[in-house]
Amino acid sequence: MLVEIAIGFYTTFMKMFQPRVTVLFPEQTRPQPAHFRGRHRLQRYENGLERCVGCALCAAVCPSEAIYIEAAENTKDHPVSAGERYAKTYQIHLLRCIYCGFCEEACPEDAIVMGPEFRLANDRRDKFVMNKEDFIDPPEKGFGSPDEYKLTRSHPEAVKE
Repeated sequence: MLVEIAIGFYTTFMKMFQPRVTVLFPEQTRPQPAHFRGRHRLQRYENGLERCVGCALCAAVCPSEAIYIEAAENTKDHPVSAGERYAKTYQIHLLRCIYCGFCEEACPEDAIVMGPEFRLANDRRDKFVMNKEDFIDPPEKGFGSPDEYKLTRSHPEAVKE
């Protein structure tokens, strides 16, 4: 038994002089891998119109049924998206979502992408049901493409503030 204790002390003593592998999390973060799938984002076109046309392919392909879409017709005087329809109601239940990325792959308009954000903690369950207003990119943030999100995941220093 003393041998095992001595081996434990020796291991601890040797590890004291090696560099630390942990980071101070809120202040420092590690870059995310290129295949990381975080919080969902809905994108816009350069002219400000939403990319989502309300086709509901993302909801159909979702294995956990976490996405709910209710489509409505666009008006000619005030279009919301570039298509004939738009997503009037778009909800994602983040506690049901398994972050598989099928919604991102199924979208023909590249409207939904899985961004690099992973801090999703909250204090109430009802805050995990995200409406369209919660995760659509505002016009002042810019107009991204899925390739931009892949770039920011592998190189976080390239993120635009």
